[in-house]
Formats: sequence, structure tokens, C-alpha cells
Amino acid sequence: IVVLAWDLYYAYFAFSAVLPWGHCNNEWNTVRCRVSFGDQPNCINTTAIGYNVSDWINSTLSVCGVNDTLPENVTHVDPVVEFWERKILQISTGIDDPNGMVWPLAGTLLLCWVICYFSIFKGVQWSGKVVYFTATFPYLMLSILLVRGLSLDGASEGLLFFLKPDFSKLTDAGVWLDAGTQIFYSYALALGAMTALGSYNKFHNKCYRDCIAIAAINSGTSVFAGLVIFSVLGFMAKQQGVTVDQVAESGPGLVFIAYPKAITQMPLPQLWAVLFFFMILLLGLNSQFVGMEAVVTVGMDLFPQLKKGCRKQIFVAGYSIISYLIGLTCVP
Repeated sequence: IVVLAWDLYYAYFAFSAVLPWGHCNNEWNTVRCRVSFGDQPNCINTTAIGYNVSDWINSTLSVCGVNDTLPENVTHVDPVVEFWERKILQISTGIDDPNGMVWPLAGTLLLCWVICYFSIFKGVQWSGKVVYFTATFPYLMLSILLVRGLSLDGASEGLLFFLKPDFSKLTDAGVWLDAGTQIFYSYALALGAMTALGSYNKFHNKCYRDCIAIAAINSGTSVFAGLVIFSVLGFMAKQQGVTVDQVAESGPGLVFIAYPKAITQMPLPQLWAVLFFFMILLLGLNSQFVGMEAVVTVGMDLFPQLKKGCRKQIFVAGYSIISYLIGLTCVP
């Protein structure tokens, strides 16, 4: 749910006339910011807070590609990285240096919980109808993004990198750790959600068939999404003149750094940004619905009196409020 809060905040900026993570002329950018992709010049931000041009007159620093060399003790930082770290997350120097609440993220987190509440508060019959849209629309979006990705120059290199196995990686313990983490995360719904939701089925429902289908669709979707992502990463690598592994990110970096960076190099970047982050929102909401339904179902089974009148709606509201307050610890 916190990841969805990040996503909504990104989506808000996607409606800007110029995507803010594509240039260095924002208040949160530092002197180290350098645009290193697309047709834009290699500009160093001269309006960043704390930047004093007179301090750099005798250095090797110049502006907008005249001389993009920084002093030896200063390294370049991509604007999309600074947007992620300094604007979205507002990372402090350490856990001992809290900067207070990131209020925009607290607001988007609240909006996420409001959406979740109104999607399941009437029960599994209502949430099932919502999921008809939230579960199918991302596949439409993935198909559109795949067609767009395959039309980009360099897409074939990205797909080859994704599909061609590198068996030497099997000796790397880190690869096995990442793979195990991903599998456990992907199939976390088997820890109780499937059992809880299965209780709403008819007694003779073929639950094994459903579980096998869910596992197959889950893994198939991962491969499908990989084709979408790596077709665009291949395009990025071709634009920057580097290999695909140099632009590929893992974890949140792929969604919030690598792909947004690629979007800035596409025609109509705002459109693709809005569609991409809307798709991520729907994908995340699907997982959130299932987790909430599992907890609510257990509560209803333990306390049948909650099913009477408006008690269920109050119970779901209380669960959402408590979860929101816990989530605030992740956005300071």
C-alpha cells in the first residue's frame, strides 16, 4: 500500500506540462544533477537551493554542456534519481535524522486506503465486481505498452537480454536469494488469502484447479510484463550507447527510476506516464483487495455478530484506519 502511495504521487506529476524527472531545473535538484539521456543538453542546475555560482568560478564546472565535468570529489546524478530520492521519498542522512512527515505521501496513502475501503466495504460480492475491472485492465495496458515498446529502436536487444539465460549466474548466491524472495512474495496469497476467499465458493468447487490456474497466470503475467519492461530498457540502452544490464534496475528502481526515465525519451511522455502509473495502481490494488478480504473474512468468521447491519462496514473502516496509521511510519 505504501508503494501505491508512491505511485499516486508519481501519477500526480505525470500531468505536468514537462515531466519533472526529465530535467534539472527543479527546486529539489542539486548541483550534481545532469541530464544524460535523450536529445537534451548535459545541463547542470544553477538554480538549485544552496548553489552559489561564484563558488565554482575557478573550478572545472560549466553549465549546459559547455563543460560538463565536475570536480573530482563530486559525481553526476541523474534527475530521475534525484526526483525519486529528494522529491518523492525525501531521504534524510540517516535514521537518526528524521525530516518529519512527507505530507504529500501521507495524503496519497490516505487516498489509497479510501479507494480500498469503498472497493470491499460491501463484501466479497461487491469487491468481486470491482476486480473484474482492476484485474483485466492492466493486461490491456501491458499489451498497449508492449506494442509501443516493440516499435522502439533497440527493443530486440532488450528482449534478447531478458530471454537469453546466463547460466553463470547460477553460481551467484544473490541470484538465488532474489529469486526466492520474488517467489515467496508472488505466492504470498497462499498464506491464507486463498483459503479465506475459497470459503465463499460452493462446497464442490474445484479449488485445486483454481490454485493451479492462479499460479500459472501469476508466472505468465511476470513473463509478459518482463517483455514490456525489457523492450523499453533495450531502447534506453540504444539511446545511451550502453548495454542493457547497465540501465536495468531491480526492485522499486525499475518502476520508479528506469521506466520513468525511458518514458521521458518517448513521444507524448505525459500520456505514457499516466497510463503506466495507472496500470501499476490497479495491479497493486488487486493485491491489496485480496489481503484485506482475507483479514475481514477471518474477523467475520470469528465474530459472526459483525455481519449484522452496518457492523461490517464499521469493522472494515476501523481496519483501514488502523492500517493507515501504521502505514504513516513508512512515509516520514
